[in-house]
Amino acid sequence: MASENWLHQDFYKVLGVSEKASDAEIKKAYRKLARKYHPDQNPGDTVAEKKFKEVSEAYDVLSDKKHREEYDQIRTYGAAGFGGGGFPGGSGFPGGSGFPGGSGFPGGFSSSSTSSNVNIEDLLGGLFGGGGGFGGASAGGFGGFSQPAPKGQDAQTSVTISFADAYRGTTASVIRPDGSEAKARIPAGIKDGQKIKLRGKGHPGPGGAGDLTVVVKVRKHPVFTREGNDVIVHIPISIKEAVQGTILSVPTPSGKTVKLRLAAGSSSGVKLRAKGYGFPSKTGAGHLMVIPEIHLPQNLSEQAQEAFDTFLAAADDDTVRDEFLRKAAE
Repeated sequence: MASENWLHQDFYKVLGVSEKASDAEIKKAYRKLARKYHPDQNPGDTVAEKKFKEVSEAYDVLSDKKHREEYDQIRTYGAAGFGGGGFPGGSGFPGGSGFPGGSGFPGGFSSSSTSSNVNIEDLLGGLFGGGGGFGGASAGGFGGFSQPAPKGQDAQTSVTISFADAYRGTTASVIRPDGSEAKARIPAGIKDGQKIKLRGKGHPGPGGAGDLTVVVKVRKHPVFTREGNDVIVHIPISIKEAVQGTILSVPTPSGKTVKLRLAAGSSSGVKLRAKGYGFPSKTGAGHLMVIPEIHLPQNLSEQAQEAFDTFLAAADDDTVRDEFLRKAAE
C-alpha cells in the first residue's frame, strides 16, 4: 500500500489490537487472521481475499519498527494538520489553491515547522518521494510517489528427510508462516543442517512476500554414516570368508548393490573402497568405504566344535601380538 494512504487506514483496528500493542501481540493477531482469511482456506471467496490483503498490509506496516513510527506520526500529526481527512476546498487547500498566508497549512502548520515542533515536510517528504516531498509533479499538489511497496518479512522453517533422500535428492513439503504448504526441492548430497531458500514464500506484504529459509535435517541411518562426502558402512563377514576370501555384495544408500573383492586372509578393519558411490557434490562424488568385521560362529554343532578345537590347537597364533608389543615399546 502506498504510504500516502496511511491517513485513511486504521491498521490497529484491522488487526484488532490496541495502539500500545507489543510486537508479539501484533504478530499473534496477524497469524490468527491470516490463517482465517487465507485464499487457500477460502477458495473463491472474494470477501475473504480482500480481508487477507488488508490484514497483510496492516501487519507489514506495524511489524516494521520504522514504518510503524512513521505511521503513528502520520496518524497523530497528519490528522491534526489536515483536518483528519484531506484538504478542504475545491483543489485541496482553502481558497481553491495554494497555502493561506503564503506558507501555512490549514490549522496553522508551516511547511517547515509546526507549533509542536514537528517538521511536516520532513515527516511526509520521505514518504511522498521527491527529496523534499512536496511539489514537482503539478502546480498545486504533491510530487510523484517513488517509494516502492515494501516486501513482507522473511521467515524460517525446517524439514526432516531420510538419509537416502539426502543421498539422491527429493521434494519435501514445508509449512509457510500462514500455515499453508510449499514444495521445497532438496538437492542430492545435502548435509544435515544446511539451508535452502524459497523465494516469495515468507510473510506476505504489499510489495510481495518475503523469502522462506528451510533448515534441512537428515535422520540417522542404522547402517550408513557420512564422513564428508564419503559413505561409511561396516559389513559382517564370516571366518571362512576372512580366511578364504570372497566377493561381497554391498548395499548403497541408493538401494543398489556394488560388488567388492575381499582378499584371502583379510582381517577386521581393512577398508575396501567403491569409487564414486558416495554423496554427490560440485567437486565430484565421494566414495563408499566398506569395513569388513569378522563375526565368530555361534551355537556350533558338536562335530563343528571338535573340528574348531583341532584347528585352534594346530594354529600357531600365540605370537600374534609380538610385533605389536615390540613397536609399542619403542
